[in-house]
Amino acid sequence: MLCMRQELEGSGIQLSLIEPGPVTSKIASNGLTWFLKNIDIENSVHRAGYEAQLARLQAGGSVSRLKPGPEVVHVALRHALLSQRPRPHYVVTVPARIGVMLKRILPASALYRVLARRA
Repeated sequence: MLCMRQELEGSGIQLSLIEPGPVTSKIASNGLTWFLKNIDIENSVHRAGYEAQLARLQAGGSVSRLKPGPEVVHVALRHALLSQRPRPHYVVTVPARIGVMLKRILPASALYRVLARRA
């Protein structure tokens, strides 16, 4: 994103990154068909992980009180489109904000361990 912002400097085009984190959507139900079509679960070294992912997709995705509806992304998008001075980054949900904070304070190896446990 930094490179693109620099390339667009002076062009009159503003660039913003919207980082929503988890939001309620139909991505699980839409992704299930593609998952089943493209992933060879039985013959993969990642079989256990794929089976867990398949169970989540079949259940309609994860459920969390920290997972707001898509309207939160719309608010950020609307601001980015209509503002005279849009922000470079819009970090929208609580989990996304936590992720940004962890990225700032943890060494990369520790961050990746935390993320791996949440996957």
